[in-house]
Amino acid sequence: MKNIKLAFLVPPVVLTLLWLAADPVLWGEIRFFPLRAALMNYTGILGIAAMSVGVMLAARPAWADARLGGLDKGYRLHKWLGIAGLVIATLHWALAKLPKWMVGWGWLERPLRGPRAEQSVAIFRFFQEQRGLAETVGEWAFHAALVLIALALIKRFPYRRFVRTHHLLAVVYLALVFHAVVLMKFSYWSEPLGPLMALLMAGGTLAALASLFRRVGRSRQVSGEIEELVRHPDNGVLRVGVRLRGRWPGHQAGQFAFVSFDATEGPHPFTICSAWTGDGRLVFMIKGLGDYTARLPDTLKVGDPVRVEGPYGRFDFAGARPRQVWVAGGIGITPFVARLQALAGQHDGRPVDLFYSTAAPDEGFIARLRQHAERAGVALHVQVTPIQGRLDAGRIRAEVPAWKEADFWFCGPAAFGNTLRAELTAGGLGAGDFHQELFEMR
Repeated sequence: MKNIKLAFLVPPVVLTLLWLAADPVLWGEIRFFPLRAALMNYTGILGIAAMSVGVMLAARPAWADARLGGLDKGYRLHKWLGIAGLVIATLHWALAKLPKWMVGWGWLERPLRGPRAEQSVAIFRFFQEQRGLAETVGEWAFHAALVLIALALIKRFPYRRFVRTHHLLAVVYLALVFHAVVLMKFSYWSEPLGPLMALLMAGGTLAALASLFRRVGRSRQVSGEIEELVRHPDNGVLRVGVRLRGRWPGHQAGQFAFVSFDATEGPHPFTICSAWTGDGRLVFMIKGLGDYTARLPDTLKVGDPVRVEGPYGRFDFAGARPRQVWVAGGIGITPFVARLQALAGQHDGRPVDLFYSTAAPDEGFIARLRQHAERAGVALHVQVTPIQGRLDAGRIRAEVPAWKEADFWFCGPAAFGNTLRAELTAGGLGAGDFHQELFEMR
């Protein structure tokens, strides 16, 4: 979480400092309309910068996976940036509209302006001629972004429709880039602020074009077919075995992939529930949490084509502590199954305790999980919540007296993980020793 907080907070601070250096409006006599113009530029800069980074993250770049500690963290940052960009864009819109309305109501008097100075630079002269168009395009793009981002935040909005409507944000972003380039104060371009903004908007433009032309993740996609389907009716989980036909680069336990069973639905992220052995086989455990995943047991058939994109993620069990504690909630058990299989082949020598909390135990699944744990030399603790209650830090501390010597790896419901993190860190666990998968893509 530290990396994504820094990535969220540092850029606006840097941009603010560069803007203050580029615009002297705050260092002289402050008058309303010049201040309003400067703040419109400032909010425009922050808004398009947030959107630019957000669009680049949506293209699933390798640097986000590496620098932010996993693509799941990158998508969390993408969500924060989208919300922040929308809030800042709303302030920008208000600065543009409210003073005009106040002048119309007689609350403000607009100062007299002389003729606009003739621009000697050809490109700036062209921009000056496009101001009216840029303002109109920006207003329509703002309203479109407002609707599309709001839909993205509504969890009840079906995923397949979310994918299609969110795809339109690439067009909206390109319109906002045109608006920003034309209307940004010309003097900013000769300051350090200008090249940085050009770099951000260029990166965002390339990412938006990649999205529009369906190039996102294309180099990491491999075709295959379904070769195994196993239903676990007690916990509503479907085991899907896939045989890949193309070259898969291999993966580490804990990583995930985007899987497309239906081109009209689009790719969904699922944790890979198997260790890589080089035979082209992957296993996914899919729980019916929404309309689409709930239908998969009735729609998928052995032999159906599938496309897999990845691997992604940094949930890699690479902590430096002398022991580990793993905690899984529900379908969050999947990365640990892959790690159990990897340890069965080559154990790293550290003692491991795996706590599996489930409200709907499936005896067949748990029996297989016990076999994996035994082969890997991992102590398995199963907590059936309707019978034994909620798993908490007290139970973990009681079962693992040396828990302060461990690093913790959690995958499951976010609220459960946040509570567990708070309880353990309050008891003395280092904040950096609790690793949590943020498996939310919207």
